[in-house]
Amino acid sequence: MIVKRGSVVSHTVAQEWGIGKVVEVNDIRATIQFSDGMIRKITSSHFTSLQPADPASYLPPVEKVPAAKTRAPRAVSTKPKKAKKLVEAAV
Repeated sequence: MIVKRGSVVSHTVAQEWGIGKVVEVNDIRATIQFSDGMIRKITSSHFTSLQPADPASYLPPVEKVPAAKTRAPRAVSTKPKKAKKLVEAAV
């Protein structure tokens, strides 16, 4: 298989990754965005493990919206607060 940018592929050994879209190719490796949300770099020696896939079957990964972080309420202390010492200015 000829691997080029924009190709839609599947990995024959790792079917759980889903369908991937080639985002970058050079002489050494191809960078592929798989539908499981991971970007993987496949070396050229493993291009034989890739097979063409139907472009309509590629679904880009859903971008996760970061959940709003909530803070736990502060514990209410039963101890009375210590009074601060005031330093008077010398006149």
